[in-house]
Amino acid sequence: RVTAQVMPVDLIDRLTWLGVTAEVWMEAGVSAADVPAGMGRAYAAPDGGGVCLVLGAGNVSSIGPLDVIHKLFVENRVVILKTHPVTAHLAEVYEVALAPLVRRGFVRIVHGDAIQGGYLCHHPGVDELHITGADRTYEAIVFGAGADGHGRKLRDEPILHKPFSAELGNITPIIVVPGRWSRADLEYQADNIATMLTNNAGFNCTTARAIITHTGWPQREALLDGIRRRLAATTPRDAFYPGAAARFAAFLADHPTAESIGTPGEGELPWLLIPGLDPSVTDDPCFRVEAFCSVVAETSLEAPDEAVFLDRATSFANDTLWGSLNATVIVDSRSAREPSIAAALDRAVAGLRYGTISLNHWSSIGYGLGITPWGAFPGHTRRDIQSGTGFVHNPLMFSRVEKTVVRAPFRAWPKPVWFGSHRTALGLARRLVA
Repeated sequence: RVTAQVMPVDLIDRLTWLGVTAEVWMEAGVSAADVPAGMGRAYAAPDGGGVCLVLGAGNVSSIGPLDVIHKLFVENRVVILKTHPVTAHLAEVYEVALAPLVRRGFVRIVHGDAIQGGYLCHHPGVDELHITGADRTYEAIVFGAGADGHGRKLRDEPILHKPFSAELGNITPIIVVPGRWSRADLEYQADNIATMLTNNAGFNCTTARAIITHTGWPQREALLDGIRRRLAATTPRDAFYPGAAARFAAFLADHPTAESIGTPGEGELPWLLIPGLDPSVTDDPCFRVEAFCSVVAETSLEAPDEAVFLDRATSFANDTLWGSLNATVIVDSRSAREPSIAAALDRAVAGLRYGTISLNHWSSIGYGLGITPWGAFPGHTRRDIQSGTGFVHNPLMFSRVEKTVVRAPFRAWPKPVWFGSHRTALGLARRLVA
């Protein structure tokens, strides 16, 4: 694969993101000469433009505006942003932030539920669509709802024939390469993994859902105990996203021995850890259904050594887990220098069929950096859309992206601002925004 390093760009990046690099991998068959030739196609060969409907997400407030900016400036479209009912209260913020574009008629912000969304999807003035949400929502738009829609999906008979890009969620794997970790290492990585669940109360498509460990790793239980402690120290959050309580209850019913951690108040959910899943039960809901609430599972794979474990974990993530959006691999520096493990890491990075792969940092960083394209691994069809199709957050305007690869130190310094245990996160975040 041809790759383009996009982080760090300058001294500010090097000082802000100590030891962090990011590269964009191009699709097979793209040559080094093809990369600059394919950049900025919407400007090199304008196609007449068009109107894109962006159906905003309800879980993270930045998703809708970032999707709008991508469609405007990378794909040369004017945009209707329909807010999600959960984030409609932010409409005034969006209007102010996007005011120059709204005033000049490049952006219109509208509100409504599924009825208004469906009307806009089929409106003759809308040329194409982008959605961040659930695969079920995508299928209802493209094929229709209910049994009739399911039948049309099986026959591949869509009711909507407009170009459609989408980011639709994931069962995010956290592959933990066994090593000889210190107590501080275990505490740091427990904090790292717990944060991947507790951030935004678990309502992220990047939330840790499937922790993959080595069965014979002597420190496996110590890591799980550290995660338990971090979850216990994290106050349960408001379960603000619709349907969370029902999804939580369904996972608990399927796994009655799951560990409920924390004492939730009204409208809150505890953290739910489901350890020790049998990896051979490939239809377990934890492997096939995105919980989209405060639920994380753990499974372990047998392997004679670390390199074989990495190979098997890659296959498990690709072939058993639903989705292809983002994955995290955690490996300590000493292990990563071992020749056999280094070769296996290279195989894993190349072989994982995910749109973003991050070593040691939470793979959500691929969404947050802004310079790295964000989307599902290419190749999903509308009948099996999984994590979606197409990339956003692509300001360098690459045209044939396969994946983003982020590399970070095993233990970052200073502590990342998104860590759940970061005691000064609020004040630091305000300064970063300023």
